[in-house]
Amino acid sequence: MTPSEQSIEVTRMMLEGGKHRKIVASTVCEIEGALPLVTEEVLDECLYGMPITGSVLPRLVKIGRSVKILLMIDNEEQVEILERFSLESPGLGIWDVFIKVDVGSHRAGLMDSSPRLRRLIERAESSFAVSIYGFYCHAGHSYGCRDRESVDAVLQSELDGVLAASQMVPSTDRAFVLSIGSTPTAHAIKAIKDRIPKGCIIELHAGNFPALDLQQVCTGLVSRADQAARILTDVCSVYPERNEALVNAGAIALSRETSSIPGFGQVVEQPDWHVVRLSQEHGILGLPSDGQPVAEGKQNVGDVFRVGQRVSLYCQHVCITAAAFHVYYIVDENDIVRDTWIPWKGW
Repeated sequence: MTPSEQSIEVTRMMLEGGKHRKIVASTVCEIEGALPLVTEEVLDECLYGMPITGSVLPRLVKIGRSVKILLMIDNEEQVEILERFSLESPGLGIWDVFIKVDVGSHRAGLMDSSPRLRRLIERAESSFAVSIYGFYCHAGHSYGCRDRESVDAVLQSELDGVLAASQMVPSTDRAFVLSIGSTPTAHAIKAIKDRIPKGCIIELHAGNFPALDLQQVCTGLVSRADQAARILTDVCSVYPERNEALVNAGAIALSRETSSIPGFGQVVEQPDWHVVRLSQEHGILGLPSDGQPVAEGKQNVGDVFRVGQRVSLYCQHVCITAAAFHVYYIVDENDIVRDTWIPWKGW
């Protein structure tokens, strides 16, 4: 999966010189941006990770002249779209597709208990325009897990879901790719290795994995110090009468994502303090009202923050936060900027 940071540098890093040769991308822009990695001979295959619509097909066909493109479907009408497009584009060939299985996120895909899933499989099997390549699920709801046992259970449900779907295909000697995983469940993959049936091709995807964020810290599988992304912001004003400070990182910079860690962001240098409220460009630093003890000397805003001070924030969901910025500053262990990376933008 293209990482949360959506840049060629991070994608190149995750491919490890060709050790891994496939990506999943939820925008065509990301696939276009990754094409230099094809020239570098480290990328062979790209899955467009949204259920397919006709509007993106011309661009994907063009990209497909350089790298293998796979599509995702979860509706019979998408098969019809691909058939019509194929009839209008002689010589196009057959699209390899993943069928999306819903294992509890209720975001996209079909539950393995749904009769629509079986009908979709039958429709795809009879189509002249598509060939089932594999079955795909993404347990986004695993972000709500708070311990290793619950993460293991979600990962098992992912495996069960794609296996059940693959077994609905009429008797065949094909080996389907079963694509599973989210960032929390990717940490637990060893827990189910012994339960994977022989002959299955398991693919693991996890987009948040390189950076991590407060939502991932909440799962208990990573530590606060494991987070790679921080937002540098200015203290614009201080309000002792309400024990709060204003920073110039609001909803656009941080998003309105939350977790069991209070607020919309956490001050790296002063972890007792959080972004407790925000609007478009305004973030309000305060002490959360959760009753947690505050370190000695850190209770009063005037003792902690001053106007013009720069502070760093951990974000709740780095995938969304990263999309708001036009450049990433890459620092070393001493916080000295060593490089700048330009992310892909658009759709």
